[in-house]
Amino acid sequence: MTGALDGVVVVDFSRVLAGPYATMMLGDFGAEVIKVERPGVGDDTRQWGPPYDSSGVATYFNAVNRNKRSVVLDLSTPDGRQQARDLVAGADIVVENFRPGTMERLGLGYEDLRAVRPDVIYCSITGFGRGGGAALPGYDLLVQAVGGLMSVTGTEPGDPTKAGVALVDVLAGLHALSGILAALHHRDRTGEGQRVDTDLLSVLLSSMVNQASGFLGAGVVPAMMGNRHPSIAPYQTFDTADRPIAVAVGNDKQFRAFSTAIGQPELADDPRFVTNPARVANRDALCALIVPALKAHGADHWYAKLTTVGVPAGPINDLSEAFAFARSLGIDAAVQVPGSPAPQVANPVTMSATPVSYRSGPPALGDSPIAEKP
Repeated sequence: MTGALDGVVVVDFSRVLAGPYATMMLGDFGAEVIKVERPGVGDDTRQWGPPYDSSGVATYFNAVNRNKRSVVLDLSTPDGRQQARDLVAGADIVVENFRPGTMERLGLGYEDLRAVRPDVIYCSITGFGRGGGAALPGYDLLVQAVGGLMSVTGTEPGDPTKAGVALVDVLAGLHALSGILAALHHRDRTGEGQRVDTDLLSVLLSSMVNQASGFLGAGVVPAMMGNRHPSIAPYQTFDTADRPIAVAVGNDKQFRAFSTAIGQPELADDPRFVTNPARVANRDALCALIVPALKAHGADHWYAKLTTVGVPAGPINDLSEAFAFARSLGIDAAVQVPGSPAPQVANPVTMSATPVSYRSGPPALGDSPIAEKP
């Protein structure tokens, strides 16, 4: 079988996370990805450790750089820039995440490279757009702070908390990927390339979905609620006899099943809790009745009992437990990649006709030297 993007060539000037995540996905779908790196240093994440794999490579770099080959170019020199243009001449897609204006100063902006490859798809990922925020550094933590995510994440007001992974970067990579694929479809129909732009702040505000919509549509400025949900109850974590469990009751039928399972069927007919809006309004009173019941048994007991009656619930797993849980469900979330000393997280997309492929592990710096022109 061939990949969906077999024959597509990507020149990847990006580094760290958002851009490399998008280009790794393109590589998984079959594209040839040429990663352009700085001489002697390469991608910043090559030095972002510990942890390291058994070969001494930072696992952060490994996370987003399989199915690529590395080319070292010094873009500060005329020769390096010309070599970059030569690469783009044979490419379909360019991805970059430098600060706005950097590629233009190097003579590698969209208009410059369009002159080399008229139908090129040129994707730029910035932190705060190409206007007033162009000079701001696009670090995930900063975007989580100024973009509102930390204001709704944490146990209580005054203790804003970032997500435990660079979530905005990952979301930006996925949005860039969707834009690139849409542009590829457009080019297939018209032969026309185009510029694709996205920025971390816009991606985060879009990804705030119901919270952002609540502000725009109703003027509600949300605050952090710990693990509670602003519009659903009970939809949060609860202590049990051993470790916490997440309970996600999404409708009245599930609440009736939940109440019966915890030995309190009368809760489903209590006027304070009979509908979801009523449960949200009386959340504290409801939790005061639920907590003692759940503390009677451990999380595994409640997971089995609640799941059996159709109530979404699950223990708070660490990563080791999470991978084991996936295996127990028949989901193979780890994959051995040729040339990689350690397993990698599998691409979560399955395709019946053009499955993803794992052809090579993360490249050594400069593993594909450019031949000198005669």
